[in-house]
Amino acid sequence: MRFAHLSDTHLGYRQYGLIDREKDFYNGFERIIDKIIKLDLDFVIHSGDLFDSSRPSTDALIVVQKEINKLTNAGIPFYAIAGNHDLSRRVNPIPPQVLFRDNGIKLISPIKPYFKEEDYFIGGVPYMPQNRNLAIKEKLETLSKKAKGSTNKILVLHQGIDKYIPQCELEIGDIPTNFNYYAMGHLHNYINDSYGEGRLVYPGSTEIWKSNELNDYNINGKGFVLVEMDDGHVETERISVDLPRKFINVNVDYKNLYTEIPKLTDQISKLELKPIININVFGSDFTSSEVYEYLNKELSDLSLSYRPTFDFKENDKDNIDYNPGPININRLIKDKLEDEGEKVVTFTIDLFDELSKDNLEDAENSVKDFYADRYGGD
Repeated sequence: MRFAHLSDTHLGYRQYGLIDREKDFYNGFERIIDKIIKLDLDFVIHSGDLFDSSRPSTDALIVVQKEINKLTNAGIPFYAIAGNHDLSRRVNPIPPQVLFRDNGIKLISPIKPYFKEEDYFIGGVPYMPQNRNLAIKEKLETLSKKAKGSTNKILVLHQGIDKYIPQCELEIGDIPTNFNYYAMGHLHNYINDSYGEGRLVYPGSTEIWKSNELNDYNINGKGFVLVEMDDGHVETERISVDLPRKFINVNVDYKNLYTEIPKLTDQISKLELKPIININVFGSDFTSSEVYEYLNKELSDLSLSYRPTFDFKENDKDNIDYNPGPININRLIKDKLEDEGEKVVTFTIDLFDELSKDNLEDAENSVKDFYADRYGGD
């Protein structure tokens, strides 16, 4: 038995307010489905956040319908649970995945918590916040009992675990140990660990949802996990699907700025698609307005989006205070909130950026994610 495990596709996400980025997420999902069909697998498991919103756009719904129909026509079932992005904040929310039950989605839900097919058991729990920890553990205990007697046992969850992330919903000891494969979702980086009677795997997101995923992407790529199960024995293989659009992170010393940027423009002019560029200029004896004007002239036409930040040397703070030029909001936020930790600083900068571009839905999702991660809410 061979199946694909993917998660956190976040279809409908318009990163930085750019329609091109929304299309990138659709294209990545389509490439993965085509690869799964080519591999002629037995089924697919999607462990949450199929959509980026509980009220997805028409385009996102059409893409899912098309891809699920392709799998159904190929005879490949698609098992799914809801992640936190798929669920609204109301009581007993209904995820948009229910719209595609007639197309072939087998939705794992409170109404249908598991499926038993031939020699395998697939059960799971949709996303639940930390304040419902006891309810999650009760459901896990019930699933553990229901799975007894099955040869191949798969548990599907969209939750954070304390072993891998702080401020999570579950401790590692809360997870039952009698499953062969733990199909996890929620974390966007790839994790493949030994647990219970087999493997515990977060396949990660299928696109770069936040720039802090770049390090993991450079090591593990983005894609899905190919799982082979035979009489409870599990083998996994990482299947990476290249992302056509590049994310480029650059740190440039101001004294080398006017020699390094031409090298960068020469590099990106050869790319098939315009990249996303995060560029940090550090050093002394410069103003942000001077550098911003130069970067805008050199990079605006060659990149889909470029995001500059500026780090001034400590011994030049007095000069900056007296002759600051345009206000550097990112720097002000860092200085004000540095004692709160890197996560708070990053969240605040991203939120300000989204609000300044009037991306209200992205801002709302960022707030929900931050509070779910930090305080256990949904």
